[in-house]
Amino acid sequence: MSDGKNPGQPAINIEISDEVAEGVYSNLAIISHSNAEFVIDFIRMMPNMPKAKVKSRIVITPEHAKRLLAALRENVLKYESQFGKIDEPDQSLPPMNFGTPTAQA
Repeated sequence: MSDGKNPGQPAINIEISDEVAEGVYSNLAIISHSNAEFVIDFIRMMPNMPKAKVKSRIVITPEHAKRLLAALRENVLKYESQFGKIDEPDQSLPPMNFGTPTAQA
């Protein structure tokens, strides 16, 4: 069976568990690489917390990284054509306090 995009190639049946389908919120990603792989750490930073935790790590080949880049670019363009331009924030890290007042006990 073909998905119509690549005639002659069989379709892939993909399953997702309920736990994975819930997703993991991340507001920061750090990407590193070696000659053999890319490592993408998805991190959640919380207001007024001195530590941020890696919530998920994905390890992919350079070829998959390039395909991911192309897929993200395509999907951002589709998003912007439907919902409008996404503003690009400055390239610095988000503030650790998220602009909220410091908690006091």
